Amino acid sequence: MSRPTARTAKALSFILLLLLLSALMVAAAFIGTAQSTEFVIVHLRIPRIVMSVFAGASLALCGAIFQSVFRNPVCDPYILGISSGASIGAALAFILGLDFYLFGVTAFALTTAFLTLLLMLGIARFSKIKSTYIMLLAGISLNFLMASILTLLMVLNHQEMQKIIFWTMGSFSTVSYYDIMFFIPIFMVCLFFTFLLSKDLNLMQLGDAQAQSLGVNTQRVLYAVLFLSSVLIAATVSICGVIGFIGLIIPHLARIVWGNNTKNLFTFSMLLGAIFMLVADTLARVLVSNAELPVGSITALVGAPYFIYMLVRKG
Repeated sequence: MSRPTARTAKALSFILLLLLLSALMVAAAFIGTAQSTEFVIVHLRIPRIVMSVFAGASLALCGAIFQSVFRNPVCDPYILGISSGASIGAALAFILGLDFYLFGVTAFALTTAFLTLLLMLGIARFSKIKSTYIMLLAGISLNFLMASILTLLMVLNHQEMQKIIFWTMGSFSTVSYYDIMFFIPIFMVCLFFTFLLSKDLNLMQLGDAQAQSLGVNTQRVLYAVLFLSSVLIAATVSICGVIGFIGLIIPHLARIVWGNNTKNLFTFSMLLGAIFMLVADTLARVLVSNAELPVGSITALVGAPYFIYMLVRKG
């Protein structure tokens, strides 16, 4: 395929996905078990629709960043422990009764997400082998550690256990316009700096040595994108809980169709992630009458089999 044709195909794909996302957002506003009154649509459904779109785009973007940095298709915020670290902070906010305060959960989630990131970087820094694979293994180990700490917190705090369990599976049921106004500026700032670093990330996929020979400060770029991703993940987790597999499967699909160029990968990962999350949240609302499923259970039903397929197919 010639270069102009490839650009045209990508532009057409972008427009079609954007139109599909817009159509799904309109449809989701009128789909639901509750009567579609003006109050329900404006004050309940529209905020969660908008937030599900931004959350899906954010998690897919972070997954694409991690997969590009570590050059590994099975990296995502959930597996590397950043999401689990943020979830511990949110659980502490619930236990301390700070979830009723504006941004109380967010502050705790951001703090523990950064502590997890610093711990992962510290382990990698003091390792005898200097490699991104050490950082990857450290993140996976921390994920197990954070999950264990979260379990202990739930066992020791029975009154908040049900709230924490449901929250760890993800939900948009309590999203408000205040959450959206808080989240969008964070999303836009992180997105701007991520795309600013996309050229360096492209070169880093060739290997650290070759990227450094081309003038890329690989360590600085690595720390910068991990910091940006952690901010975005913590903000997402603090609002809608822990939702797995989107950061894993969506960038992988985007890479298969649109290639490894980071600008294309990030753009189409965000669009696919937004569509996938919106559909998952709509299904969570309507599959069971008079009840709501955790959106994380929907994403896991799709993501887990695909993850197994990747392991079997690609080894």
